[in-house]
Amino acid sequence: MTTPTETGAPAPAPAEYGEAVRWAPERPRLRPLRLILEWAVAAASVWVAAALLPGVDLERTGAAFLVAAAVAVLNAVLPPVLAAVRLPFMLVTGFLVVLVADALMLLLADAIFPDDVHINGFGSALLAAFVMTAVSMALDVVLGMNDDDQYTVRVTRRIAKRQGALARTDVPGIVFLEIDGLALPVLRDAMRDGSAPEMARWIADEGYMLTEWETDLSSQTGASQAGILLGSNDDIPAFRWVEKAEKRLVACSSPPDCAEIERRHSTGKGLLVDGGASRGNLLSGEAEHSILTVSRTDAEKGANPGYRAFFANGFNVTRTIVLILWEIALEVLAAARSARRDVRPRGHRGGIYPLMRGAMCVLVRDLNVHSVLTDMMRGCPAVYATFASYDEVAHHSGLQRADTMEALRKLDQQFGRIARARRYAPRPYEIVVLSDHGQTQGATFKQRNGYGLGELVERSLSDEKVTGVAGGDEQQTVVQTALNEATGHKPKKRAKNDVSGRDVVVLGSGNLGLVYLMEADRRLTREEIDERHPALLPALRAHPHVGWLLVRSARDGAVVLGAGGERMLATDQVTGRDPLLHFSPTAARHLLRTDGFANVADIMVGSFYSPVLDEGCAFEELISFHGGLGGSQTRPFILSPPGLPLPDAPILGAAAVHALLSDWRRGLQDGAHVLEPGATRAIGAAADGAGAGLSPASGDAVPHLRS
Repeated sequence: MTTPTETGAPAPAPAEYGEAVRWAPERPRLRPLRLILEWAVAAASVWVAAALLPGVDLERTGAAFLVAAAVAVLNAVLPPVLAAVRLPFMLVTGFLVVLVADALMLLLADAIFPDDVHINGFGSALLAAFVMTAVSMALDVVLGMNDDDQYTVRVTRRIAKRQGALARTDVPGIVFLEIDGLALPVLRDAMRDGSAPEMARWIADEGYMLTEWETDLSSQTGASQAGILLGSNDDIPAFRWVEKAEKRLVACSSPPDCAEIERRHSTGKGLLVDGGASRGNLLSGEAEHSILTVSRTDAEKGANPGYRAFFANGFNVTRTIVLILWEIALEVLAAARSARRDVRPRGHRGGIYPLMRGAMCVLVRDLNVHSVLTDMMRGCPAVYATFASYDEVAHHSGLQRADTMEALRKLDQQFGRIARARRYAPRPYEIVVLSDHGQTQGATFKQRNGYGLGELVERSLSDEKVTGVAGGDEQQTVVQTALNEATGHKPKKRAKNDVSGRDVVVLGSGNLGLVYLMEADRRLTREEIDERHPALLPALRAHPHVGWLLVRSARDGAVVLGAGGERMLATDQVTGRDPLLHFSPTAARHLLRTDGFANVADIMVGSFYSPVLDEGCAFEELISFHGGLGGSQTRPFILSPPGLPLPDAPILGAAAVHALLSDWRRGLQDGAHVLEPGATRAIGAAADGAGAGLSPASGDAVPHLRS
């Protein structure tokens, strides 16, 4: 395969898969015309701030240009120095310090040019910094200047050197970018309709391959990332489950529980062993470096150096706050429009959710992007970063609503930034984009019935009291992890994790429900449930919004029950109407595997699925959901460059994805060698025709590897 350079000439043919090539990184170029235009934009933002704010005055013509130049010089010096200081609680202190620095820069400009500009105190300076940022961002978008990454690359290279960048090497690195919750059918539509133009171009112009894989049960981030990053997700039946013998609730949203999950599944063969980096994940994959990684939260307190690249650019702090406020405004407007038009299904979008959306779509996303850029400039051999903004918005807005697809478009834009930065790294990089699961849409169980699954269970029992734990928004985990890392707060185990003394515990994990009858420390059989609670199974299986139940029979083993029939999983014998008729052909296989887990619920409950409307219903209050079976929630994807060989057979389960990604990493990195100083690559002529706007996978930047 050949790839076009900026001039349109084909790049040299890539190396064979696993074959080393000579590598020479480029240096970021200063472009005078671009700098002049950026200076003009900055001056315009100063002028607007002076026009709008009473505490800011420009005394002479041209003063806006002087202030803009002074702020640019100070911004190039002060924030990188501040970011290099090892501060406790880096996220909070970094934000505060850089915010103060932004205001002080304007006050210094006042002191340097007293006859040209006057700023009435610190408050006016701070407000002016926000106004200037907002105006310059708007002008950058209008003028098409918001895709310039030269300054960001220069800053991250300096930070990387301070953190101990690796020597230049021809051994390729690999970056895995996970889009949480994005199904392959949705991505295809987004590529066609313009919501993922960067990834669409990779396929159209550079030969990237789009491959589907099928999740395990349950189809959620905890199980999928355990399989992908560690190679096993055994005994993870849902996002939350009960360990009956210990009377304990386990959740993939709990840092101690994630640490325990990683301990149980680590074998020394994690995807990120030997110097890898984990960014924004639930589990670390046995990485050496991590940031916003839930399983490492309690182990990594204080000054996490992963934030430094972000704070080294002083513009990032005010930009982040402005964009968060903008994202909150977009959410409020979108929610009001959805209510006014009576869009169905419509999720809950009040409370702290607008702030959550702002944090996920701006702060966490940008922290991850800058962490990945720093990892690449350090020469990190493998990086795995999760971007959860699409998943967060889709849960509340819907799979393909306008604001959901806008969140995806912004992610796609950031992936372009990461891809363009590869040419400056000390080693060549391949980029793989994948998802951990998809989502399926539909009104919730409670919206359809006026009561939840826990209430249905409780009314079907005699005297027992049901404790219901309605799932909730999993992305609160990521935001809370950032806050914990920022403040050094070590959360105490929640009292509800202790389920001793409870009669029945009902959990929701998307459209997968779990019913634990706590009268025994082991799983009850179907016969015991019928004897002790004769109305329970009939009430559940007859409900119109329940698709199937998984129970274990003392006589027949694993049995799937439906309203009109049963399926014995051991023999695959169906009596009456098959309860798995509308689900994937592999549904029985997934259920049989889950039935063998030590911590499977007494009754596993799956919602109905309508293939005609492509909808089901969650047992928690999310209108787009995942966790069970039915629809596109089980249809994630892998988007890979053409040089990485794909298996002939379907990819079934997250552990199979781990095997594939690990094989790719070994194929790229085994047998290559570090370059001596001054060495050049064999395909060096390709760099001569490269311009500033390199395409993400251009052959003059990265040697694509073929099978």
